[in-house]
Amino acid sequence: MKLSFILNDVPTRVEIEPFDLLADVLRDRLGLTGTKKGCGQGECGACTVIVDGKAVNSCMVPAARVEGCRVVTIEGLKTAGKPHPIQQAFIDAGAVQCGFCTPGLIMTAVEIVGTGKRYNRDELRKLISGHLCRCTGYENILNAMERIVEETYKVVGK
Repeated sequence: MKLSFILNDVPTRVEIEPFDLLADVLRDRLGLTGTKKGCGQGECGACTVIVDGKAVNSCMVPAARVEGCRVVTIEGLKTAGKPHPIQQAFIDAGAVQCGFCTPGLIMTAVEIVGTGKRYNRDELRKLISGHLCRCTGYENILNAMERIVEETYKVVGK
């Protein structure tokens, strides 16, 4: 069956099988390997992408469900050859170590920032609770997220 959706702002059509998962289609059929496959059970967050503005575990989403949707992967965050501001915040805060969990955490940060709301550290900790990171201890990740949320909040002015 053919799947049609907007992928990283590009209209995309791809042949899928009825039970294909979004993570597999992104990685294996479309070559977007920034979306990591970790647990395959929606527990680690490594496969997080944005579907119509919401962060989802793509290993749990049947690909057919994104028909007509807007999907953004880590590859879709490019900005004129520079890191996206959220990616830069992670770099500046030293929140990237092995990098396996980073794309999923950044995509969750995209959703969080997209709300335009101000979150405190405890709230951010809860919002990323679906992500497993073995390297960082989460403190630098939370530092990065606090910084980008605060910067966005100031720009939005809420």
